[in-house]
Amino acid sequence: MTISGIITAVIIGAIIGALARLVLPGRQNISILLTVVVGIIAAIIGTLIAQAVGVATTPGFDWIELILQVAVAAVGVTIAGSLSGRRR
Repeated sequence: MTISGIITAVIIGAIIGALARLVLPGRQNISILLTVVVGIIAAIIGTLIAQAVGVATTPGFDWIELILQVAVAAVGVTIAGSLSGRRR
């Protein structure tokens, strides 16, 4: 993976993680860094799921793949929030 690929993954991960936090109700007690990490992992897993289902190679923008990525990120943010516990 090239430097530009890593930077792109971080940017896409941040966007996916932020979208996941917006989708979830309430407040999530996780850091921005953890949100980006969850977003990157969710983007990879969402892409793999989209490829397995056969929707990753559609012409134009892959809305179904994006929805899958955000859904996986929402689950990841929920899990990360529950594992980190409540801070005071």
